Amino acid sequence: MDAYLDIETTGLSPWRDSITVFGIYREVPTGFELIQLVGNRIDTNTVMRSLEGVRRLYTYNGTRFDLVFIEMKLGIPLGSMLIHRDLMYDCWDQGLYGGFKAVEQCLGITRRLRGIDGRHAVQLWWRYVNYGDAHALQTLLKYNQEDVENLRELRERLRVA
Repeated sequence: MDAYLDIETTGLSPWRDSITVFGIYREVPTGFELIQLVGNRIDTNTVMRSLEGVRRLYTYNGTRFDLVFIEMKLGIPLGSMLIHRDLMYDCWDQGLYGGFKAVEQCLGITRRLRGIDGRHAVQLWWRYVNYGDAHALQTLLKYNQEDVENLRELRERLRVA
């Protein structure tokens, strides 16, 4: 079974910062299911349960970011447990450089949420934590959902096995 992974964090340092959202978009017999773990629900057991049955994992810059955070924070070495394909390198092979949003634009992959990036994702998280802003959390979750769903679209556009 294939799955697409993206995390949101409070910053760029796996030593100082935390994982705020763990998003998985995974194949199931009827299609795909979205699993999103938030805040203190992100622990080793829930992450491992969300990955049950997954054999191949797809990310964008996951080798240098997502998988590093997950191993540092949760002690789960996903890169050695699953077949991992970092689609960023497939993009580079096709002359597509930049962050995920820039590559999406080049390929015509659309987003419903416009103008939100990783920096905004951090701000949304803190609005939720500090002020109980449920709308901020819902926006953050929609942003993460688009990330994982668009990873699948990116893989299809790149024709990556």
